[in-house]
Amino acid sequence: MSTVVTTEPFWFLATAVRIRVSCEEGRDGLSLIESLAPEGDSPPLHVHTTEDEAFHVLEGELRLRVGEDDVRLRAGEAALAPRGVPHTYRVESGHARWLAVTTHGDFERFVRELSRPMESDGTPPQAPPAPEELERLSAAAARHGIEIVGPPLGAL
Repeated sequence: MSTVVTTEPFWFLATAVRIRVSCEEGRDGLSLIESLAPEGDSPPLHVHTTEDEAFHVLEGELRLRVGEDDVRLRAGEAALAPRGVPHTYRVESGHARWLAVTTHGDFERFVRELSRPMESDGTPPQAPPAPEELERLSAAAARHGIEIVGPPLGAL
């Protein structure tokens, strides 16, 4: 029997996220996370040491950098960021909504650790993280098998 899992939305940095399938529900630690972010949103370049990350765009456009390659993903398109390969993305449209699929639960636990309740609809103002926030982000990432290796993507 399958279980329907959907959390209330919450903020993960400047991104509104919902856990659609939690790593706690199945035997393989599969996570399905839906994200909604404003134009320009881009996490630091990072490496997942324990799991691949698949991206599937539902609305808008993402520029995904995996290793040395950039690919533009539009609604209906998907790409894989393999474990061990540096990657990041940047929202290139007014907003983008996408699904991220991972296994083992490390990324989901990282997202949950840094999340905060959503007090209103919309997206928070986009601002560069303060140095203490970057330190907190890096420390949390390391606890969950993620290494921060570079800056976010800038505009083209």
